[in-house]
Amino acid sequence: MLQSLSQLFLRRWQRIAVTLIPLVFALLHVDDVLHLQVLERLDNIIYDTRLRVTMPRTLDERIVIVDIDEKSLGRVGQWPWRRDKMAALVHELFERQQVAVVGFDVLFAESDESSGLSTLQQLAQGPLRSQPAFKEQLERLAPSLNHDALFAQSLHGQPVVLGYYLSGEDRDGITKGMLPEPALPVERLRGLPLGATTWRGYSSNIESLTQAAPAAGFFNSITDEDGVVRSLPLLAEYQGQYYESLALAMFRTAIGLPEIHPGFVNPKPSGTHDVLQSIVLRQDGRTLALPVDQQLATLIPYRGPGDAKGGSFRYISASDVLDGLLPAGQLKDQLVLVGSTAPGLLDLRVTPVGRTYPGVETHANVLSAFLDGKSIVRPDYAAGFDVLQLLCAGLLLAVALPLLSASSAVLLSGGVLCALVGLNLWMYIAQGLALPLATAVVMAMLAFALNMAYGYFVESRSKRELAALFSAYVPPELVAEMVKQPEHYSMQATNRELTVMFCDMRGFTAMSERMEPLQLQGLLNEVFSKLTHIIRSHRGTIDKYMGDCVMAFWGAPVATPDHAQLAVTAALEMSQAIGQINANHRQRGLPEIGVGIGLNTGVMCVGDMGSDIRRSYTVIGDAVNLGSRLEGLSKHYGTSIVVSESAMQLAPQFVWQAMDRVRVKGKAQAVPIYQPLAPRGQLPTDLAEELAVWEGFLRAYAAQDWAQCDKLMGQLRGLRPHSILYELYAARVEGLRNLPFNPDWDSATNFDTK
Repeated sequence: MLQSLSQLFLRRWQRIAVTLIPLVFALLHVDDVLHLQVLERLDNIIYDTRLRVTMPRTLDERIVIVDIDEKSLGRVGQWPWRRDKMAALVHELFERQQVAVVGFDVLFAESDESSGLSTLQQLAQGPLRSQPAFKEQLERLAPSLNHDALFAQSLHGQPVVLGYYLSGEDRDGITKGMLPEPALPVERLRGLPLGATTWRGYSSNIESLTQAAPAAGFFNSITDEDGVVRSLPLLAEYQGQYYESLALAMFRTAIGLPEIHPGFVNPKPSGTHDVLQSIVLRQDGRTLALPVDQQLATLIPYRGPGDAKGGSFRYISASDVLDGLLPAGQLKDQLVLVGSTAPGLLDLRVTPVGRTYPGVETHANVLSAFLDGKSIVRPDYAAGFDVLQLLCAGLLLAVALPLLSASSAVLLSGGVLCALVGLNLWMYIAQGLALPLATAVVMAMLAFALNMAYGYFVESRSKRELAALFSAYVPPELVAEMVKQPEHYSMQATNRELTVMFCDMRGFTAMSERMEPLQLQGLLNEVFSKLTHIIRSHRGTIDKYMGDCVMAFWGAPVATPDHAQLAVTAALEMSQAIGQINANHRQRGLPEIGVGIGLNTGVMCVGDMGSDIRRSYTVIGDAVNLGSRLEGLSKHYGTSIVVSESAMQLAPQFVWQAMDRVRVKGKAQAVPIYQPLAPRGQLPTDLAEELAVWEGFLRAYAAQDWAQCDKLMGQLRGLRPHSILYELYAARVEGLRNLPFNPDWDSATNFDTK
């Protein structure tokens, strides 16, 4: 078997090589040797589609977004608002609503000068310094006019997270405000630098606010090359220090501000960036790992289409909170993000689920995933996984497709695609891993297309030539099988063991004298069509039609090991079909017909034979002649089918009745002949009993025990009174009865058939 497979591969190596071409290009793309941007775009499209399909689209009641919307801007005033308003907002959220954490997705980079306090202080130190009453009044009013101090006081001691952003546009970096303390001290890295996003500048909150708030986080996102925001960094690097994002800071604040540690896998010092597998939060002996990708980022698990109408998070107008319109305690223990959906504040982003998605909601999605213990990341081994799935799918298709039919190739390619997509979707849903898929899908589709194209334009040319050559002689079913391996077939003559059939219609001559030509033609066509269909359905090759005779053979041009069994099965069905035709004829008043079939198995010469004017694919030889003569004996023995011993021995699946040993013209040796009764296991009980009596009769006949023959023949005649075979043997016994015992008698019958 291994030898046949190796030969098959050798014959198809060119097609296998063509099918491997997409795999080679795909591997070059994954290894960045050949960068194909279209595949990256397709991977983004697949990711976005998968994200939209799997979004829960449910409301997370743990997180609330206090929205600085158009309504709030209209009622409170244009942004930025006075810090005393922000202090009142914080007081309302913590004192009256009793929220758990407040995070600000807005920046307070400038001092609030709206109260005029600095102007009054300049007057007190300048033109009005001689007015003690003015200075005294100013000192009394100063605390209420220092809005920044009021806001800072409202933040002090509260679980508040301020927001800021990091910048990298300027080479030297622009710094504004005050950064919080680094979230991940460098001493915890053990000398291992991280592959985080690096920034050159920042714009943070004023010093008084930064010092008052217990935590702060940047609200930068990562914008892909196509302008779509798909991920948020959890840690970012500035001047060798690592700072946390707004979502991570809020999550840490909500669970008690655990320490951040790097989650290395077997860390080893190196001069290059080492990939962090996760960010580990540790507190009181407990740890929580947050998976990250190579940029220390996480993909944003969008819950829905976004905005107040998106249904993922509850949006509350900031003006409603300031005006005290919410019932007390309505937001108790909830996490609040203060942000803006107003277009004028430019915090709308392009995301996979919306073209104008509120930036504040991106942080809410990540925070929600942290609370659920779920996240989506592109792991550092994504490229290795891509190579593995490419090799598995590509090699399977390259080896299997050239060996399969078109329909099987479609099924295999479809199965491979379904497996790739199913595995990718399972890894995404069950494991939270966003793994590449586009390259493998495109590779599989191109491999299938190239394989089919090569098969059609190259291999099918020889197949079409073979089909045209044999279609005149061989049934389409066998031609379809032959064209799978056209190199195995030719019209050259060769000697092979085959089974030949001759089938002759009885009573045809008498019918031709009584029936009109058109009626006779219709009858002949009806019978031939039925018999031909049976022969072809059992893989037989029609050799020719000769008047009222059909000649067919089995085992060529397609080698068929069970050719004798198929020929016997066809003969039995043909005999049954004649019975059905006669039943129909009796109803229509048409004459009945009979059939005689002869089958023989032997070595025959098969090939394209004839003259330069007309040729045919046929069989010749002594074994063919014997088959013809056996058909001629069928009428003599009163049976429809006569089969030689060589054919009978190759079809043990049937129950056989030995009929005689005959010498026909051209054969010196006697030939045992048989007729098939039924497939084994399907012989009726009464017929089995009759066969046992008959076999006993033949033993007595060969032993010249005529008395025993008379006894058994009486039983046989009682079982089947009108059997021509039994009458024939009864007459023989009567003629041999008075002859002396002959020890050399072989019981064979001589025939001089044509």
